[in-house]
Order: sequence, then structure tokens, then C-alpha cells
Amino acid sequence: MTLRIIHVGLGGWGGDWARTAIPPVPGIEVAAIVDPVEATLRSVQEDLGLAEDQAFPSLTAALAAVPADAVVITAPAVTHVPLALEALEAGKHVLVEKPFANTAEEAALAVRRAAELGLIIQVSQNYRTYPAPRVAQRLLQEGVLGELAAISIDFRRWDNDLPFEEHPHYRFPHPLINDMAIHHFDLLRKVTGQEAVRVYAKVKDPSYSKYVEEASAVMTIEMADGLVVSYRGSWLSRGEPTPWAGEWRITGEDGELFFTSRDGTAEDPAAADVVTVRRPGQEPEPVALPAQDFYDRSAGLEVFRDAIRDGSVPETAGAANLGSLALMEAAARSAASGQVEEVRIP
Repeated sequence: MTLRIIHVGLGGWGGDWARTAIPPVPGIEVAAIVDPVEATLRSVQEDLGLAEDQAFPSLTAALAAVPADAVVITAPAVTHVPLALEALEAGKHVLVEKPFANTAEEAALAVRRAAELGLIIQVSQNYRTYPAPRVAQRLLQEGVLGELAAISIDFRRWDNDLPFEEHPHYRFPHPLINDMAIHHFDLLRKVTGQEAVRVYAKVKDPSYSKYVEEASAVMTIEMADGLVVSYRGSWLSRGEPTPWAGEWRITGEDGELFFTSRDGTAEDPAAADVVTVRRPGQEPEPVALPAQDFYDRSAGLEVFRDAIRDGSVPETAGAANLGSLALMEAAARSAASGQVEEVRIP
């Protein structure tokens, strides 16, 4: 079965989806593309070699004109749920970029409607598809560290050079918490198999920051079993840059597990993926990581395709993603209130 998709949102990251993430995955046919900006729409249409009658200014127009099985949404986050609901009402499965929505309650609306209609809604939490977090999750499930004591996560990048008017990232709502830490929150839930219950976030940027809202944050996250997680993230760090998944140190009774992920090359997307285990009094031992056919968004699209074919539930189905979104939302509330905030999963 070939999965026919309508791809909505082609600017920036959406254009990269169209050109690099979707084409390698077998069994996917782009039936139509959608973007309200004519120049953006025509650029992608030309690059993909699509016909005039496959390019539309709105999802409504595309749904009316083109037979399709699913809709891939890479438009701005504020549009995710309205577009997803429109696609679901038209009987289409949905794959949506992260963050799923701006609030967990809004996302839950789409999750409930998908369930009522018997359709799949999946969130592209692409960091989960790399081998290092997958292996780290397996090792913790096997009890390689014994009882866990603490987790520390560090993310460091410098992204403050462009003039304000040339870099839309400066104006993103909560650019550290909503746009970056959401990945780390989601990996935290994956690796530990637990939900977060409380979070305290402290944000304070230096005067030279060009960001409208927080570009750096320090957070303390409490997991369901009481495990305490220390998180430090920054778009304004002059320290050694971390891979995009950050640097993780998980300590337990029997040793420490370190991993990092997602900073590879076109030839080897997992080139930066590393997992090591250190026992007391010993040097860290590297853990072998499996090779994969696909990584990142392409891997998520492959899962989406297979779930539609065989009726399976994707790991990042919308319902399973609500805990990540709720933690993101609670962290933003804490940054504003200066108080510990409960993680409320709808």
C-alpha cells in the first residue's frame, strides 16, 4: 500500500521536511502540498517536480481536490490543532510536528477526536528515533544501574549572532522551553518510562540576549517515583556545544550511564550517538549501538506509514505525547510564576 499524503506548511523546517525527510521513505506519495505563501509553495513544487494541480494555498482546498490517506502538518505550532482537526474530520490520519500544541488541553481535543473517528494522530518527536536513547532506555529497563539516584541533562548552544530582524527564532514563544527542551522532556519520559509530576524552572538571560523570551533555563524536575532530574539548557552558552539531544548522566547504585545523541552527518546521522556505562572504580565502557535504515523525521514517517498499514499504535501517538506537552507547559508556568508547578496531564 502506498500512503498518499497532503503536506501542509512548507516554510523553513517544513521545506526541509519536503526536500529531505519525506522523499527517502518508501511507500509514501506526496499527493499535494499546501502553503499560503505563493513563493514558498512554488519553490517546493518545483523542487519536488509536482504538477500545478498538486499545489494549494489551504488545506481545505487540497482536501476537496486530491484523494489522500493522511496529512503531515509542519506549519507553525499555533495552527497544529486546528489543521489536525480539519484533517481528522475529513477522515485523514495525521502526523504533526512538535510541539503538538501550545497547551495540553488543546492537544487533548485532537487526541479525543482521533480516537472517536478511529484515526491515528502521531507527533513527530524525532529525537526518539536515534539509537542512543533507545539503547539507554533498554539498559535502564534491564536494571543495569540498579536503583536510580539522579539524572542530569545539559544542553549548550550559541545562537545569538544574527540581527534581531533576521532571525525569527528570537521571537518564538518560550524558545528554550517550548522549542528545544520539549525534545529533552520527551526523551526523559522515554528513557525512564515515567511521567514527570512537578517542575521548578528559573530563567534569567544576560543583557546581550536578543531573545524576547527565555533563551536559557535551569530546572528541577520530579518524576513519578520521586527521582530528581537536574536540567540546564541555553541558547546563549559559550561552552563546548552539546549534540542536540544534550548530554545525559544517569547515576544509580551500580554505576553511571552517559549518553548523547543527534549531531551526525548526512552520511551517518547517528555519528554523534554515544552510550557508555561506568562501574565504580572502572573506566567507562562504550555500548554498541545498532544500525538503522532511517533516522530522525524519516524514521518517524516510516512508523506512521506502518501504523496506518497494520493498525498498530505509534510510540509517539498523540495520547502518549500529552505527558511531554504537559511538562513543557508546567515548566513555562513555573518560569513565569517563580513557583514549583504541578504537571497536569489532561
